[in-house]
Amino acid sequence: MSTHHLVPTVTHETAARAVSIGIEKGAAEGVKAVVTVMDPGLVLVAVGRADGAPPHSVETSRRKAITAASTRKPSAAIPPQNVTLLEHGTGGLLTGIKGGVPLFFDGVFVGGLGIAGGTPDQDAVIAAATLAALGADEMGA
Repeated sequence: MSTHHLVPTVTHETAARAVSIGIEKGAAEGVKAVVTVMDPGLVLVAVGRADGAPPHSVETSRRKAITAASTRKPSAAIPPQNVTLLEHGTGGLLTGIKGGVPLFFDGVFVGGLGIAGGTPDQDAVIAAATLAALGADEMGA
């Protein structure tokens, strides 16, 4: 009988780089972004907010990161017919809004990334660019 599991987790160094890169990629798109990184246990590892980012985007970014970390899929991958049920069933913890992506490195899942501040399509572009710059596995944002 096994007494424990070993769970790979994103490092603070990588999470902080993701925040910095996401804010830079957002600026390049004309977006004042908020970037959140959660570990597989849905614990906050890093968060950053570009100067002037909309206040509500802090919460939206967090929910996108939690969704990606919880489901190991992009937040936009939630089937449309399940979005409302999922949001209500989790007390608003999860979301189907574009901009949340799981963090995989060489096929190993280590957490979730959430980008908010622009339109959902802009957030998805910034998330994909952040993954690429980090050297993470590509995921549909």
